[in-house]
Amino acid sequence: MNDFQILTRNAVDVIEENDLRKRLEHAASKHAKLRVKFGMDPSSPDLHVGHSVQLLRLRAMQQAGHQIVLIVGDATAMVGDPSGRNKLRPQLSRAEVERNLVTYQEQAARVLDMSRTEVHRNSEWFDTMRFEDVLRLAGKATVARMLERDTFEKRMEAGEAIGVHEFLYPLMQGWDSVMIRSDVEIGGTDQLFNLLVGRELQEKEGQAPQICLTFPLINGLDGRKMSKSYGNSIGLTESAVEMFGKVMSLGDDVMGMWFALLTDLPEAEIEALLAGHPRAAKARLGEELAAFYHGRDAGRAARESFDRQFRDRELPSDIPEVEHAWPSDGVPLAILCRDLGLAPSSSEARRTIEQGGVKLAGEVQKDPKFVVQRPGEPLLVQFGKRKFVRVR
Repeated sequence: MNDFQILTRNAVDVIEENDLRKRLEHAASKHAKLRVKFGMDPSSPDLHVGHSVQLLRLRAMQQAGHQIVLIVGDATAMVGDPSGRNKLRPQLSRAEVERNLVTYQEQAARVLDMSRTEVHRNSEWFDTMRFEDVLRLAGKATVARMLERDTFEKRMEAGEAIGVHEFLYPLMQGWDSVMIRSDVEIGGTDQLFNLLVGRELQEKEGQAPQICLTFPLINGLDGRKMSKSYGNSIGLTESAVEMFGKVMSLGDDVMGMWFALLTDLPEAEIEALLAGHPRAAKARLGEELAAFYHGRDAGRAARESFDRQFRDRELPSDIPEVEHAWPSDGVPLAILCRDLGLAPSSSEARRTIEQGGVKLAGEVQKDPKFVVQRPGEPLLVQFGKRKFVRVR
């Protein structure tokens, strides 16, 4: 596979294709690298596999020898990307952005070689701007051009509010391209407008306009947009067992897209898998995903654990056993699940319990206030389909 095929595999938009071919040829003749830009706004603390679609393309480009430039949008995150938004988005504070930044590079490092990745916060240049600089930047685009964006057009037709600051977001993302002299920028299909603004600003600043590559957005496990708030995502930091188990709940109709966008399997092999039994194909997808983030042995072990638990109806062989400081009058089940780390909060534990997702010693318990007394021997707690712990 040549560099053009590597860069454009699964791409939806390639603007401009001929220019990309010429730049690749020129870079090869000069033993040079293309500067490939990708922006990540830390608008939430965690990344999921939906974000990794672009990260995996960057990884392939990096392995082909090109320079990846990762823009951590701490300045743009405070504006909020209006892409796909049907209402005014709350602005994040600097403190909220900083909290979200803590894990971003660590999570990106699960896909990219960060020792070979150039990383910039866009506050490097935006924090030094004076108000007259902001006005000068704003003067590089017209209101009519901004209203060409379908998101804004739809919101105006629906009578939804549009903040003036939202018009600045595409200009800020485009100015990032100017500052790092981007040759190629990649993003999801919802980012095309922002990427094109980058081309326009580069031309106005006397730079060669960047190539714009967009890639499909994958839906979550339930068919809706992948989002942690919907509970339909697979986080990059989740365990191999969790990843595998969630993939097994995926709808058969989207497996082809997930295989293409989230694995490096050859197209012929993907076609053969999809032509066979859906469960076998899904298990292979789950194993490949878990193996990428946790290693081949972990992926295989996650598949075997799932088979034992759900096909053979056996319990996992590696259930952790923990000691809990038990109050003399017992502890409510929702609090216990939270304290054991099975749920991030007692409210989330409560919802899972009420939905019949928690078992004590193999028996479903639907009362979040049920008081669990100190057990005489380790008590098996099952939370959801894949989380087990023995507590004493």
